Amino acid sequence: MTALNPAASLREADNSAHLAWDARLERLVSFAFTLPCLMVVALCVLVPCAWLFFLSAYGADGRMSLENYQRIVDGASYARIFVTTFQVALATVVACVVIGVPFATFINSLPPRRSVLFLAAVLLPFWTSLLVRAYAWLVLLQRTGIVNSVLMGLGVTNAPLELAFNHFATVLGMTHIMLPIFILPVLGAMRNIDRALIRAAASMGATRGYTFRKVFLPLAAPGIAAGAILVFVMSLGFYVTPAILGGGNVTVISMRIARSLSNYSNWGAASALGVLLLVFTALLFALSYGVQRILLSRQRS
Repeated sequence: MTALNPAASLREADNSAHLAWDARLERLVSFAFTLPCLMVVALCVLVPCAWLFFLSAYGADGRMSLENYQRIVDGASYARIFVTTFQVALATVVACVVIGVPFATFINSLPPRRSVLFLAAVLLPFWTSLLVRAYAWLVLLQRTGIVNSVLMGLGVTNAPLELAFNHFATVLGMTHIMLPIFILPVLGAMRNIDRALIRAAASMGATRGYTFRKVFLPLAAPGIAAGAILVFVMSLGFYVTPAILGGGNVTVISMRIARSLSNYSNWGAASALGVLLLVFTALLFALSYGVQRILLSRQRS
């Protein structure tokens, strides 16, 4: 019918051209609005990262070389620092998952008014300085601190426990800081779950535990994975908490970078460590993106 009506064909072609032009115009307007943000990102993120790569490629003699990276590969101390950093970050993720998933499930099961109160309690640590929180844990965990005093007063222990200046204190302090960041995406994923699926499982005779394991938890898995990756990536760059609660017994990459700059003014070595940390972070983000796509595709299927 369209082929027999030239006027209709012309109108259809004209409408298609207008739609294509409107789409291009919309993209141009969107790009114009985002251009200032892109310029800020390029100035504040991309330029410093490029400068970091540039400094890491220069040796002590001022010539371009890979001696900074070679020193990291050959040095056993650097390997221990990387292992310690990843161990602390992974332990923080495990602690956040163990504590955060049940707590997010509990908040999600509450009525709206009560859930707001518990969500405010989760966000409360954000209102306190990170430095203050680290020193607060130090007051609690040190040999003459509140925890040891209570344990000795109750007769649980005869001598103070070594609760501070070790991996335990570092992971505990980092978990306290990162737990809200983990709970928020998990809670968001749980609230997007269709309640009809839970009711359908219950109507078919599934117990609460079975429904949680086989229906609720798989649907919340993308949020749990996103929260875990976010906590892990952010934990790789922690400095204040390991420095205070580790007491020099826990050395992470950020502390080694600061030491290279403050004690030796070695910008090349510090930049090489920063570049490696940046590369690991980028790889983790790529991994998280792949995991998210796999989980979402399984949900759709």
